[in-house]
Amino acid sequence: MKKLRRSARLVDMTQHLLARPHKLMPLTFFADQYGAAKSSISEDLSIIKELFESEGVGLLKTVAGAAGGVKYIPLTNHEEARTGLKRLCQTLESSSRLLPGGYLYMADLLGDPEALSEIGKIFATVFAEAEADYVMTVETKGIPLAYATAHYLNVPVVIVRRYSKVTDGSVVSINYVSGSSKRIQTMSLARRSLPENSKVLIIDDFMKAGGTVRGMIDLLEEFKAEVVGVGVFMETANIEERLVDEYVSLLRVTEVDMRDKEIRLELGNYFKENE
Repeated sequence: MKKLRRSARLVDMTQHLLARPHKLMPLTFFADQYGAAKSSISEDLSIIKELFESEGVGLLKTVAGAAGGVKYIPLTNHEEARTGLKRLCQTLESSSRLLPGGYLYMADLLGDPEALSEIGKIFATVFAEAEADYVMTVETKGIPLAYATAHYLNVPVVIVRRYSKVTDGSVVSINYVSGSSKRIQTMSLARRSLPENSKVLIIDDFMKAGGTVRGMIDLLEEFKAEVVGVGVFMETANIEERLVDEYVSLLRVTEVDMRDKEIRLELGNYFKENE
């Protein structure tokens, strides 16, 4: 039990909440932690709640009842998300990022903690009400995005492999059709990594026709899991046939000109739907 002045208590309580998003924290926890009355804790939480909302940090949701408490829900407001992603667009439109075959170099971005945190919080905002039990992605480039999102949702990450490993134990494997190349490929998931009937949020870095995401959806059927959302960081525009109907994209590639070394991006369908 800590005996702290109110200012120090507010800082410590804020740290507890930020470190445990989407977790219900009973008022008795804080009361016992600081040796304070519940009424004092309630007043402190009102101050933190007002600060979170005014600064755009997120919401502090109160749950009534004997088993109730408070829950921090990280949220990024729409304009802040738009501004941040437009800034990323400018970075990614550099001609130096174009690779042979029309691919876009993003490894540095997917290794930048600040950028990942920003993207992960946006995805967590989009799917805040999905009540996902797990975040799923396929190796390898989607892994940082999945972990960034899972951090703000406070749920585990499940990684689908292209090739199974002996350390995975028993696995479930399926064949799927790559949407762009039309090639038959394989993906697998360890049986122990995902309980049946779980609610799963799929996060991926890039989507063309959606073959990989479609494969993950089909794989989840083998686990009797429910897909509660699909989020992709970037999608390609002007695809004749998309294998996934419902998904949220943050950015969209609208033009790739290999001859003139030009690439054009715009905000994804998340912003189109919310305009």
